[in-house]
Amino acid sequence: MTVSVIQFGGSNCDRDAVRALQDVEIDAERTWHEDGLPENPSGIVLPGGFSYGDYLRAGAMAGRAPIMEAVRDAANGGMPVLGICNGAQVGCETGLTPGAFTTNASARFQCEHVHLRVENADTPWTQAFEPGEVIELPIAHGEGRFEISEERLADLDREDRVLFRYCDADGNVTPESNPNGSTDAVAGVCGERESVAVLMPHPERATLPELGGTDGRAILRGFAE
Repeated sequence: MTVSVIQFGGSNCDRDAVRALQDVEIDAERTWHEDGLPENPSGIVLPGGFSYGDYLRAGAMAGRAPIMEAVRDAANGGMPVLGICNGAQVGCETGLTPGAFTTNASARFQCEHVHLRVENADTPWTQAFEPGEVIELPIAHGEGRFEISEERLADLDREDRVLFRYCDADGNVTPESNPNGSTDAVAGVCGERESVAVLMPHPERATLPELGGTDGRAILRGFAE
């Protein structure tokens, strides 16, 4: 069984995702979106990049690609799906998860390491952590600000569907530790199933010590759980 990393025109983290999954001993291969999903994948990654050049808005065109109907069906059937950065934008555009991602409050592209507080440690993606644990992952985005209505955010909190919030090194959620102005500092959320998740930071860029950290390994290992 192999995780399919969906490649759109403009994807640029698909090879990174395949390599990172292989580093944690999970078989993975790239899947060109026009070829459709392969038969019986064990999971799906929507990788980072700039699908279709982020025309209209980030993730909008890829979210309407024909393959995404098959991805939705697979997700509804219980298959694990992880959207990362541009893949998170695609996931929201497709309705896999609630909310939307828009232009950073700084109106700038931001590439840096950030701290995240684990909000729900009872999902395949976070079960290696403790609630409230602080991890570190890199970000690289210009449209990473998570937006959602107050009412819908309250639903997510009540349903324990917020995976991560931006925080400082001590776990404090502050305006200064929120790199893009995301609503309530949300960095990652689950869909209706905990097996479906999107996050703006890049776990695939934090799997080897020489890359600056290994906190991303446990997230990617969610495909094996």
